[in-house]
Amino acid sequence: MKKLSFKTLINGISTRTGLIWFLVFFIWLKTILTYLFVFQGLHSVNLADYLLMLVNPIGFTAIFLTLPLFIKRTPLFYTATAIFAFLGSLLVYANVLYYREFSDFLSINTLTGGAGMLGHGFDYSSIPVYPIDSLYWVDLVVVVALFAFRKFKMDNRAVSKRTAFKHFSISLMIFLITFWGGDLTEHRLVSRQAQFDDTYVVRYLGLGPWLVTNGWYTHVANQARSIAKKSDFTKVQKYIEENRYLAPNTQVFGVAKNRNVIMIHLESFQQDLIDKKIDGVAVTPFLNSLYHSNSTYAFSNFWNQVGQGKTSDAENMLETSSFGLPTGSLFQSLGSSQTFQAMPAILNQQEGYSSAVFHGNVGSFYNRINVYRNMGFQNFFDQSYWNKNSENSTDWGIKDKYLFSGSIQYLEQLQQPFYAKYLTLSNHTPYTGLTKDELDTKFKTTSSPDQLINNYFLTAHYLDQSVEEFFNYLKASGLYSKSIIVLYGDHYGISGSTDDNAYLPYLGKNISSAPLQSSSSSSSDTTTANNTAVWTDYDNVMMQRVPFMINIPGHTDGGISNEYGGELDVMPTLEHLLGVDTKSYMQFGQDLLSQNRQQFIALRNRGFVTSSFIKPSGTSTTYYDTKSGQTITPNASQIAYLNQIQTKVNTLLNMSDAMNSEDLLRFYTPTGFTPVDAGDYSYNVATTEKRLKEQQALLKAKSTSLLSENHGVSTTPLYKSTEPGLVKSSVPSSSSSTSSSSKGGTQ
Repeated sequence: MKKLSFKTLINGISTRTGLIWFLVFFIWLKTILTYLFVFQGLHSVNLADYLLMLVNPIGFTAIFLTLPLFIKRTPLFYTATAIFAFLGSLLVYANVLYYREFSDFLSINTLTGGAGMLGHGFDYSSIPVYPIDSLYWVDLVVVVALFAFRKFKMDNRAVSKRTAFKHFSISLMIFLITFWGGDLTEHRLVSRQAQFDDTYVVRYLGLGPWLVTNGWYTHVANQARSIAKKSDFTKVQKYIEENRYLAPNTQVFGVAKNRNVIMIHLESFQQDLIDKKIDGVAVTPFLNSLYHSNSTYAFSNFWNQVGQGKTSDAENMLETSSFGLPTGSLFQSLGSSQTFQAMPAILNQQEGYSSAVFHGNVGSFYNRINVYRNMGFQNFFDQSYWNKNSENSTDWGIKDKYLFSGSIQYLEQLQQPFYAKYLTLSNHTPYTGLTKDELDTKFKTTSSPDQLINNYFLTAHYLDQSVEEFFNYLKASGLYSKSIIVLYGDHYGISGSTDDNAYLPYLGKNISSAPLQSSSSSSSDTTTANNTAVWTDYDNVMMQRVPFMINIPGHTDGGISNEYGGELDVMPTLEHLLGVDTKSYMQFGQDLLSQNRQQFIALRNRGFVTSSFIKPSGTSTTYYDTKSGQTITPNASQIAYLNQIQTKVNTLLNMSDAMNSEDLLRFYTPTGFTPVDAGDYSYNVATTEKRLKEQQALLKAKSTSLLSENHGVSTTPLYKSTEPGLVKSSVPSSSSSTSSSSKGGTQ
């Protein structure tokens, strides 16, 4: 009987129609397993959701795989079938890899080099791949093996057009029924949800239809730029003037005027790392000390507001005070031609600041090399300025201690005041790349069964040490007292999808009654074996909190503020501290230190946070108490308030999206502002080093760089590090020209 069954199966696959439906079945099976175990059931909540989720891969997959049935020539039929089957499996598996990293689905912008792993500069060795992933290709391997071992041969019998049309029609009918069911379950599924929440489209229609739908909206967005007019900008301008601009707090306006601004981007760093302890030892002791310092304005209720663009979205908000795009990365999809009125250009034109970015990845990643030129950054020191090797780098680029150390030879040449941004990357998923001798022997990480969790605390501790070493240099060189240092987390570190269960014990929660692993933290994180919890969307939102600190050396009026804010608010806050008037600029954030702030934080998915309520997404029907995390059934007055907040959130996002997607700033130039000419900037290593050297010589006594103040003696020896590769390297005692010293990775 077994031999007969196997023979029957082989005979079935040997026919053209049998092969097609065999492949359809396995792509369906792989997709369903992905939905359930990778995409967490797509957050389905009822029977209709699950039924549509189970059916939706069939129709769309079969539509494409039945097309080769219309082909009569045998070699061409099998070639077309192989291509379609491979693309179907690739679509599923590529989304698996992308979701593991970004908790989202591939979009057109990401496929063309946008947010994340498909962009230039990504090291593919950092993609989380597991042995079980081989299951995504087993059906194709089986078919190839059967052909190779001659278990069946190509079917030379072409099917009739009528038969081919019948199979195609059945496939189309299944898809249309699925589409009808999805739209019935979620009204205006494609026209509304595809723009706001891709989970709905994937849940009801599938990965392929989501990509097609997203492609349409990407096309529409591109068309919008071509038909935009000045009156569209006027609407945005009026909205900002009436709803978003706030006058500065006179008590702190200009307190940091003419100081250098040093921005430190804490990669994948969550607020819950602050004051976290493991077996009594702080994970980030130095950052904790800054957070609690009276010379630091720290914010405990500060949210990231990024979308698919993740890090680039955070940068966009800090440099322009506008949101990233609904899908993809603004930097990648629009940044090459975008009109920016960004922080480096504003500070340069109003206050005479020079500017630079230091980053250990390649300049093409997230299209930064073009975006920064359009923003007016005078210098961009990317990976090409370091001698990248296995010792000084991870999969994502130059390690943080090497980044800070190697930057000094360039930082000391910048004319003061300067605006310098550091993009760290050692604390980036999968949180690997540190060698044993780079780890602090006094710090022991957790013993979680999920190594990602253990690694996260190790790399966060390493980042903390890196920042402390840089601060020590700033103090030794004299830059510290002349600067304002801003530190912020760009987005979550532990994913809001696959890692929550393993991370729960370290948040003071447990999803089972089993004893927690040995781990102690701050008192608020203490839990017991009986303290069980279920992970909710409330927890996902709370995981989006990140640190935001403004350290102003010499000032003692700082402290921890409970004001609710987000990344959109950073730019106007800093500008006012620096004494910059922001009234004529189109900025959607509100100064965190000003009075009469609007009391809500808009999330990129159109959810929101207030001091009382949390709505996880714009399409969510569940509300949570912000303090307790308990679900709330709002009364009539609360519903009216919540609807009002939702309207404000939608308007804010719509206005920001219109300004960016339609490039509306091209219609407006603020008084006293000169549009940036990207052609003025070159980030080539030789050109930059020559320019900096010539600038020192040209300005002579008028040069305000640290190197000139130090009479040509380099401050690089003042940088002290525990990094083994930096300790053993030779450092020149002085240099009249840093271009003659070694590159950053070997100092």
